[in-house]
Amino acid sequence: MGNCFSSKSDEAGSTGTGKESLAQGLIKALDDDHNLIAFSDKPFYQLEDVKRWNLSIPVTPVAVTYPKTSAQVAAIIKCAAAHDIKVQPKSGGHSYGNYCLGGVDGAVVIDLGKFQQFSMDRSTWRATIGAGTLLGDVTKRLHDAGGRAMAHGTCPAVGIGGHATIGGLGPTSRQWGAALDHIEEVEVVLASSAIIRASATKNPDIFWALKGAGASFGVVTEFVVRTEPEPGEIVQYSYRFKTGSWLERAQTFKDWQTFVTDPALTRKLATEVVLTEVGLVISGAYFGPKAEYDALEFHEKFFHSDEDADVIIFNDWLGAVGHWAEDVALFFGGGVPCDMFSKSLTFNKMNLIPNAVIDEMFAFIDRTPKDTLLWFVIFDLSGGAVNDTPQTATAYAHRDALFYLQSYAVSVGGVNDTTMDFIRGVSGVVTKGMPNDTLGAYAGYVDPELKDGQKAYWGVNLPRLEQIKKAVDPGDVFHNPQSVRPAGGVQTVKDGFRAEKQAVLHVP
Repeated sequence: MGNCFSSKSDEAGSTGTGKESLAQGLIKALDDDHNLIAFSDKPFYQLEDVKRWNLSIPVTPVAVTYPKTSAQVAAIIKCAAAHDIKVQPKSGGHSYGNYCLGGVDGAVVIDLGKFQQFSMDRSTWRATIGAGTLLGDVTKRLHDAGGRAMAHGTCPAVGIGGHATIGGLGPTSRQWGAALDHIEEVEVVLASSAIIRASATKNPDIFWALKGAGASFGVVTEFVVRTEPEPGEIVQYSYRFKTGSWLERAQTFKDWQTFVTDPALTRKLATEVVLTEVGLVISGAYFGPKAEYDALEFHEKFFHSDEDADVIIFNDWLGAVGHWAEDVALFFGGGVPCDMFSKSLTFNKMNLIPNAVIDEMFAFIDRTPKDTLLWFVIFDLSGGAVNDTPQTATAYAHRDALFYLQSYAVSVGGVNDTTMDFIRGVSGVVTKGMPNDTLGAYAGYVDPELKDGQKAYWGVNLPRLEQIKKAVDPGDVFHNPQSVRPAGGVQTVKDGFRAEKQAVLHVP
């Protein structure tokens, strides 16, 4: 495995000599396999290698690498750090801010697509999953390995590497927790290029940080996860409200918010409200027999006509997951790269949206120009098992969240000011109407406009994250515009720094 060394004069890679040294070092890191790296002067670099998901945010990495082994990942990191170049891992690439590409120009991207390893220990039902695996493949491989499953989102093209180190919320999360709650152990490459295992008992501080803020601390190459038996009968429902004004539909949302705050609400129910140009939709799933779903009287509470009601019974887990993927494709284009803009807020049982604010929000939606037909305001129920874990038990801080608001718009050829003002305004109406409440944001819906994104994403856990960052990545090698920064500021990492030693420290 080749190593990369640079002189003091070219270590930033700003001169031609420095760029050549970086390129040579990265190629050596990949065992001189030129097929495993692309540089920014390559034809069709943006289209074939960078593959921005949010086309509204331009970014040009200095190189995109495609390592096949953890040792190659380590050598890439060592080379980039020697040249003072930032590094970010990419699994599926679905970052709203293109943070998996660095978020700004000049990063080295480690594309994990070749990390597809999978195995199942049938004595413990713990699965080993490569960090480049897409969620659609995770579902299929777990199914084929004994009818197993884990909680995760519904878009099959999202990669588990980012998803499970940010949070990873999905329809089964109320029963099983977030995707990161399934993680029992990881293999991770640190800023020092050390390859370590981390779990609750091995390198526990790093393990804690990776479960919620992974991209700031290392490149996870492999997960060992707890799995659950696949659900049996599943009721998928969708109620569409296409008539009446937005103000009339406000009452429907009030009723939904009241319904989901019931402490006795079964964890078998997943539900969301989606507002679009064509109306309001309440949809979700019940993980149990149709008779149990009927006993909830969900239909009677929210819908009084069968004209736009769909209730489908699945006894096939893959079929149910596939149906969710079809819904994602219908609403959001199935993860196809696009010009998009979004905002998010979190709500718990102590800061529910007041009725007057709901009325103002629906009035704002009704009267405000949007200049796009592809806009969505989504309220997604969380809670349940996600709330069982204490707030400080993992870096993921939103353990008290009952539901999330995500407002989202897609346009062709760029999102204009009118559309962005509409999306900003939806969240703005809510925050203005709740001035005494601190509403966080989900790191899975990164918002580059947030003035203090780190605080919004990680809340009370941010100080500990900053201390761990100082211990294992003081030079801020793993960096994007809103990643965790080292406590006390970025430090110059000297040649003798060894994060293997730092990794075993317990940071209070």
